[in-house]
Amino acid sequence: MRTAIIIGSGIGGLSSAIRLSLKGYSVIVLEKAAAAGGKIAQFEEQGFRFDMGPSLFTLPALVYELFSLAGRNPQNYLDVVELPVTCNYFFPDGKNIKAWSDHDKFVNEVVESGIARDVIENYLEKQSFLYTHTSDFFLFNSIHKISTYVGTAGQKSLKALHRLDAFTSMHARNKQTFGQHHLTQLFDRYATYNGSDPYRAPATLNMIAHLEHNTGAFFPTNGMYGIINALTKLALELGVEFRFNEGVKTITTFGNEVTSVISEKQSYTANIVVNNTDVTYFYRHLLPNKTMYQKLSKRERSSSALIFYWGVNLQSNLDLHNILFSAEYKAEFDGLFRTKTFANDLTVYIFISKKVVDTDAPAGKENWFVMVNAPENVGQNWDEQTAKARKTIFAKIEKMLGIAIESKIETEKVITPVEIEARTASVNGSLYGHSSNSAMSAFLRHPNFSRKYKNLYFVGGSVHPGGGIPLCLASAKIVDGMLKEVNSH
Repeated sequence: MRTAIIIGSGIGGLSSAIRLSLKGYSVIVLEKAAAAGGKIAQFEEQGFRFDMGPSLFTLPALVYELFSLAGRNPQNYLDVVELPVTCNYFFPDGKNIKAWSDHDKFVNEVVESGIARDVIENYLEKQSFLYTHTSDFFLFNSIHKISTYVGTAGQKSLKALHRLDAFTSMHARNKQTFGQHHLTQLFDRYATYNGSDPYRAPATLNMIAHLEHNTGAFFPTNGMYGIINALTKLALELGVEFRFNEGVKTITTFGNEVTSVISEKQSYTANIVVNNTDVTYFYRHLLPNKTMYQKLSKRERSSSALIFYWGVNLQSNLDLHNILFSAEYKAEFDGLFRTKTFANDLTVYIFISKKVVDTDAPAGKENWFVMVNAPENVGQNWDEQTAKARKTIFAKIEKMLGIAIESKIETEKVITPVEIEARTASVNGSLYGHSSNSAMSAFLRHPNFSRKYKNLYFVGGSVHPGGGIPLCLASAKIVDGMLKEVNSH
């Protein structure tokens, strides 16, 4: 039987393991951590449970598909609810906008805030049009293969070419559409979904908003880690072997093929190797390639995060997802990508899984995941930066929500870009590999295959099509499609 070795058990690696197992491969997953999930992790402390990484769940059909391919009913593995409110937005001037999942309800809320109905309807229709016509091309096929351009996906995307908006920034397009209104900042925020700067990232990325505002946001009834538990269970049922606490040291090659993967414990012969680690890390440590490493290192890396996990003694009126916007949004992104330090005012994200998963905090208490976007780690004094951000966050929460949160904190854990890099091997703590701050950024992402080794493939947030749960799942689907081509010849 042909053997497939998966390096890393992030959601891209997990879905690849499932797909390859269904193709008849004997699959072994090598994972340096003690459990699967990569950035999707969890921990518990004093009765509080925290999801540590991604907290938004869109396009659940991409997860369900893996169960359907295996002839299983997804509902037997993963229980998901649709959120009535995708996010609750608070602005510095006291304005509050709830992004309702219900399309008409959200449009009505926006109209009440002063935007003409046809303006918001046309904006959302455009994002729907772009996603519908280009997702097959940009997200579910390799844009590094000629066959994609001449195939159905390429032909379909041609119909959207005139509306792609690749040479205008997200902010410029949003400002032109909404003026000085709060919606400009609300939709600019979607640049952060792949660690980018809305003042430089192409307006094409505004289609990210489609996933929440046109298709809805969801949440597993046992937390985000429930997705990993469900996929791990399916993988085990299919015969996938997991080797936890077993990091990979190096990869051997002969001619144009990878021949083996050498872990900290043993050597594995491989017919197929799928890398789910940060691609820059891969070329620095696992298959050292000075040319590739230098090429990747020259590209601007994405932002990182500073996250506070607080077990708090209070019951708030907040939603599952909440945003407290800064008054100086551009200064915030200048700090992230230029000075590499925190601005004086920060946008604060508060995620409270207790709102859906009642057992995630003791009665009368809540588990607050409080995050600010952070620059990549380039040697800053993180104790100093963290103290500054913490002070800013406390002041913002008290001013905008009227909650003196510091006195309510019972447990606290803090993760900086340094810890993110150490735990997930994300170079410099960058959550999405490279930024998307240029018109051609999508085409510059590393392909899902190696041009040098015919049996080496890549999945996860640092390669095409990008970061976030849906795109990591898409990367595994792309590799799956390539292997069909290989096996059919």
